[in-house]
Amino acid sequence: MTMSATVPLASRDDLSLAYTPGVARVCEAIAEDESLYSDYTWTSNTVAVVTDGSAVLGLGNIGPKAAMPVMEGKSVLFKQFGGVDSIPIVLDTQDVEGIIATVEAMAPSFGGINLEDISAPRCFEIERRLDAALDIPVFHDDQHGTAVVTLAALRNAAKLLGRTFGELRVVVSGAGAAGVAITNTLMAAGVQGANMIVVDSRGIIHAERGDLGGMKAELAAVTNVSGRSGGIAEALIGADVLVGVSGGSIPEEALAGMAPGAIIFALANPTPEVPPATAHKYAAIVATGRSDFPNQINNVLAFPGIFRGALDVRATTITDRMKVAAADAIAAIVADDLRPEAIVPSPLDPRVAPAVAAAVAAAAIEDGVARRSAAPVADTIAIEDGVAHLSAAPAPAVSISGAGTRPEPTP
Repeated sequence: MTMSATVPLASRDDLSLAYTPGVARVCEAIAEDESLYSDYTWTSNTVAVVTDGSAVLGLGNIGPKAAMPVMEGKSVLFKQFGGVDSIPIVLDTQDVEGIIATVEAMAPSFGGINLEDISAPRCFEIERRLDAALDIPVFHDDQHGTAVVTLAALRNAAKLLGRTFGELRVVVSGAGAAGVAITNTLMAAGVQGANMIVVDSRGIIHAERGDLGGMKAELAAVTNVSGRSGGIAEALIGADVLVGVSGGSIPEEALAGMAPGAIIFALANPTPEVPPATAHKYAAIVATGRSDFPNQINNVLAFPGIFRGALDVRATTITDRMKVAAADAIAAIVADDLRPEAIVPSPLDPRVAPAVAAAVAAAAIEDGVARRSAAPVADTIAIEDGVAHLSAAPAPAVSISGAGTRPEPTP
């Protein structure tokens, strides 16, 4: 990673424009009208990638310094695929209140916050409270990025198999950050809560369990209406879909109870809950989180375009409609060429981020959370040699000659 200037500093005039006295005129303009802040600073295209190092990849709680390479990699992906600038930030605290206070305090430096690799259940409260407190998008990618791509893949799998999406019987194995978000996103997209069962390390989540609290209690109220109990084997009886985000292992005999022509997404990485060779015995379509098998459910299909679209319209939050729109855009890219081994596009497909950005921006406008109309995405993102280049509309001019000169407000 590196950081570079977007204007030359080759002469005294350049320096007087970029720094003093030019910078003072911009400061005065913003002080008088804070709505100009995003026009004249990098915040309109910059995201903070924030972690406390408590749940890094499959490595667990390895701390902030060991987490930094992942945050740097995430920032590179933001730039590569979405033309979004981002700064990796690792926090030397795992205290909920400390994380929230720190992110709130630094939020004016950014146009969005991408929370990363923060363990459940703390991640739910951190995201919820930051989203309520800040007027910029807050997005926990481990939750919602995974959910968006899972939804896209399931849309296409159902289409390929001739299934009615809303009638799918879905089992989610794992009730952590990804499992909760996948469950909620699938329901937001039309899967009936009555047809969804979530399984945690103690078995099926149902309303009569006395050990549930927080997000699990909320899931129990809207899923598994029939009150099925037991473990993963009981959950999978008659199921059309298994989504594994538990990191555990699901025995083959449990898969035997699934409906014929099932769909198995075993997303634990690097070791899927079900080995692909075993999954293919019981499923018509199989996906994993790994790049060396077909149908990789990869968050990079989602988060660069989601933030690109949100930043383009200066959205205040990321709504369920924006997430579903992102998933539908991802699914549509390969909808005309579906095969059991190709239900999602490649992470390197240059069509993905622009399509997702356009869909997210439109959904933000529909939901009333956009603060400006988006420019056509084709005008803001250009893919050259696999790299996204942003060509944003220029900010209104600020004169640096003449005391008291002010810019015209942006339409």
